[in-house]
Amino acid sequence: MKANDRRRTFATLAFTAALFSVGCSGEKTAPVGADAGRTESSKKEEASTGRTIVVEANSDADGNYFKPAKIEAHPGDIIRFTLKSGVHNINFLPDSNAGKTGLPPASEMLQLPGQTYDVKVSFAKGHYYFQCDPHALLGMKGHLEVED
Repeated sequence: MKANDRRRTFATLAFTAALFSVGCSGEKTAPVGADAGRTESSKKEEASTGRTIVVEANSDADGNYFKPAKIEAHPGDIIRFTLKSGVHNINFLPDSNAGKTGLPPASEMLQLPGQTYDVKVSFAKGHYYFQCDPHALLGMKGHLEVED
C-alpha cells in the first residue's frame, strides 16, 4: 500500500470513528418549540405542577397517527409529544379551536426519533383539536380534553 493510500485510509477511518462516536453519544436531542429556551429550573418547576403525558407521533404500516389520539389533562400538566418514527409537527390550529385562547404555537418539524415538543396545559376547560399538518388529511389528528 502506498503512503498516500495509507493516509487516505487512516483519515477515512478516523472520520468514520468520529461520526460514530457523535451519533452514539447517548445524549438526547434538545426539545423543540415551546420547551426551547427555558432553563432547567423552570422546566422542573412546570413539571412539578402536574403530570407529564407522553403522546407518540408515528409513521408505520398502520399509517400516520398520534398514540394516544385522545388525551385528558388538567391545568399544569405537560403534554410531551415524542417522535417515534417519520417526520411530524404538532399544531393546535386556531381555526379548529374557535374562541380558544392561549394555544401554543405550531411546532417545528420533529425529524429525529426521540425528539420532543412540550406543551404546558394552561388552557381553559374544554375540548381542543390538534394535528400534524403534513398528515392531517391522512387522519393524523388528536383531541385534548382539559378538565378542572
